[in-house]
Amino acid sequence: MTSQPARDRLTPWHAGEVALQSSLGMAERMAVVGQHVLRDHLIEQHQLFYPQLPFLILGAVDPEGDPWATILAGHPGFLSVPDAGTLRVAAGRDAADPAGRGMEAGDAVGLLGIELPTRRRNRLNGHIRRTPGEEGFAVTVEQSFGNCPRYITPHGVGFARDPAEPAPEGATALPGLDSAALAMIRRADTAFVASYVGEAGPERQVDVSHRGGPRGFIRVEADGALTIPDYAGNMFFNTLGNILMTRRAGLLFVDGATGTLLQLTGAAGLLPEGPELDAFEGAERLWRVTPRRIVRREAALPLRWG
Repeated sequence: MTSQPARDRLTPWHAGEVALQSSLGMAERMAVVGQHVLRDHLIEQHQLFYPQLPFLILGAVDPEGDPWATILAGHPGFLSVPDAGTLRVAAGRDAADPAGRGMEAGDAVGLLGIELPTRRRNRLNGHIRRTPGEEGFAVTVEQSFGNCPRYITPHGVGFARDPAEPAPEGATALPGLDSAALAMIRRADTAFVASYVGEAGPERQVDVSHRGGPRGFIRVEADGALTIPDYAGNMFFNTLGNILMTRRAGLLFVDGATGTLLQLTGAAGLLPEGPELDAFEGAERLWRVTPRRIVRREAALPLRWG
């Protein structure tokens, strides 16, 4: 999303987003579109939307500059909107979650509200506010916009345990993708990706987004890198524009049957056009993440979906 130092006065998009929009001859049109769809507040339908949700996807950046995508869960109502410029999250931090180190007061985060049964979603970014002694946090809304439901696989969602109960397992740092991690990725029809632009502080902006496709839509290469197709979309290029600028990304995979989470972060880049694209039906471009750090959290999510 938009990084203030990199923003041209004539467009709300940052240089990475504009570069990709320009490659399609769409930069001028998207400059106009952006003025209408990017808001600094939650419109009424999104104010009503978030409190209905049992989980929230969050993107954060740790002190080493690595982006992480994670998921926070709670009974509907754990997300609230006290005013159009604020989203409150009544959820504590799990010490096993690598994204937690990027969730201090003042840190930039990206949020994705997504309702899997209906395929509705809203994205926003902002900075965290914390009140001493209070569990949870608030996010000041800096950018908010809706997304179309394409490529979201609908799933029913239910609780397997009280979300207030701690996860039965901790985190396991993996030196590489083991057989269980590979199997999880190869059967996934959904992944979430965190990316960002800007240095730490008030100018940084973080994005977290959804990626979906048929089971196995992400290909694991022999060296452990992940090749991810990019399909036709809204031409915002938030994720890919961030990757173009920062060359880092974090991915989250959720095993809906067990609640196990696989989180990884590493170097990222767009792949040049070529015959490799033919292996991904319907894809318009490819990008790749080479994991540098990998964390598995068994049964960390109190939700199940199938």
